[in-house]
Amino acid sequence: MPQQNSLVLYKTRPARVRDISDKIEIELDGAKVKRVRPKDIVVLHPGPLPSLQELTDPEGDVETAWALLEGEESDVAELAELAFGDYTPRTAWAAWRLLEDGLYFEGTPTQLRARSREAVERERARRENAAAEAAAWNGFVSRIEKGTMEAGDREWLEEVERLALGRIEYSRVLKNLGYQESPQSAHRLLVKVGYWPGWHNPYPGRAGLPLDEPRQEVPSLPREERMDLTRLDAFAIDDAGNEDPDDAISLDGDRLWVHVADVAALVPPDSAMDLEARARGANLYIPEATVPMLPSAVTCRLGLGLTDESPALSIGFRIEEDGSLADIEITPSRVQVSRLTYTQAEAQLHEPSLARLAAVMQRYHDRRRRAGAVSIDLPEARVRARAGEVVITPFQRLASRQMVTDAMLAAGEAAALFCQQNDISVPYATQPAPAELQTPEGMAAMYAYRRQLKPSRLVVEPGPHFGLGLASYLRATSPLRRYSDLLVHQQLRACLAGGTLLDEAEVGIRIDMATTSAAAIRRTERLSNTHWKLVYLRMNRRWRGQGIVVERHEGPRVTVLIPDLAMEARIRLSREAELDAQVAIGVREVDVPELTAYFQQI
Repeated sequence: MPQQNSLVLYKTRPARVRDISDKIEIELDGAKVKRVRPKDIVVLHPGPLPSLQELTDPEGDVETAWALLEGEESDVAELAELAFGDYTPRTAWAAWRLLEDGLYFEGTPTQLRARSREAVERERARRENAAAEAAAWNGFVSRIEKGTMEAGDREWLEEVERLALGRIEYSRVLKNLGYQESPQSAHRLLVKVGYWPGWHNPYPGRAGLPLDEPRQEVPSLPREERMDLTRLDAFAIDDAGNEDPDDAISLDGDRLWVHVADVAALVPPDSAMDLEARARGANLYIPEATVPMLPSAVTCRLGLGLTDESPALSIGFRIEEDGSLADIEITPSRVQVSRLTYTQAEAQLHEPSLARLAAVMQRYHDRRRRAGAVSIDLPEARVRARAGEVVITPFQRLASRQMVTDAMLAAGEAAALFCQQNDISVPYATQPAPAELQTPEGMAAMYAYRRQLKPSRLVVEPGPHFGLGLASYLRATSPLRRYSDLLVHQQLRACLAGGTLLDEAEVGIRIDMATTSAAAIRRTERLSNTHWKLVYLRMNRRWRGQGIVVERHEGPRVTVLIPDLAMEARIRLSREAELDAQVAIGVREVDVPELTAYFQQI
């Protein structure tokens, strides 16, 4: 039983016994009084202890006490005498704190022992490391608050980056910093401290897409008979800056030829390049880079117009007066190609060679429109980014662009008919008709009608493509860029050479693989374009422009399309506006990590 004014231990805290009766009354720090049972306390010194304020730290020699007690059992009284030269309430409390600290001693106040030298050294090293880590973390936190970083911070920030890219779901670093554990929050932090530049695009990384080009060895072009079509004027017409020209068009009397880069001549089925292209699905086109599905050497050798003479797989046919196709022929060829931009071609449409092409393609275009082809004329734009500088160029609705589009569609239809006539399994592009058929007029009607259109699909059975107004169609003019087109070329070449074709089941498997990969690419391209548009708006916070009302919501809220940016946004108007009305708008707020921008009427 403790005595009055003795020093006792209560839940590791010092206490002074004030009174003893059926229960013991003790005084704690802060003059708090508590009644406890005898078993709730441990006597450290019998006293007298007039006040807890006397328990100050005494001077002593802990190392000597530890050495003297090594290998022996002892108690707080002996430890106090050895370490501090006396056993008093003050030194008893100091001895308990040494025991509680656990570096030199372990056990209980009545039965303690000195730890071994090896154990002390291990514990001391652990504490030093912990202290260093705590100091490093505190420095890291301080720099985060200031929006800076040092080279040594990368280990912590690499974990944050993994979360920002969706490779992990939780981050101890973000949690300890008090940040939300989300890719957007991680993105925001990485930009804040300069680990990522403010314009960094995280979406290819989040999709897990490769950003390096394939490295497979590219063989030499095999020797084979090719139709000599170098006498024809052939034009590869693309957007300015295009680096992979894989199609060109020419007229031979009343016969249209669509020449396509003969990729399958270098990339046979199940070759190393084929397997890589199948896994990638398509080229990745993002504003800051182009990542090809095939080694760049393939484009250098086969891109139309990149050399004086190009090998091609040429699709020839006549377009009848009613716009139908006749006399279809597909053959390996040699062509000489001139490259033009759409703007250059537009300026030359009055010249005989292009004027005749335009007239032929107009017949085909009119036939598709009569068959119900849908023309959705909504804003589109090309986004280019280099070193954080962003340029947004709205697409112009040029006659030359429509002419080339129709030529490529005609080649796809001709290839589809050829494959059906020769029982070749290929991926056909199909699209079912929407529930409601209409001819939309005006941007608002087109915006609403686009929502009704169902996505196209690649299937092994031919079927109609509603949006194109074609009874059967396949994509065959971009084998440098899309795996499904390359697959078509591989099957066509096998047929022409009398080789072994892939059966329907094998084609189906390849379609599924390439479609899955291509879907990830398309989504990444869409998100990347939006990302860079927001970076542009953040850099141009005074941006002003026009929005076209395409949908009305409850109250004064509307959806507008922004032609200059090819974006849509919801805004609140000062008064109601009719559909297709133009509204002057400006940027209100941009949040790049959240991929959102807010506009307001001005």
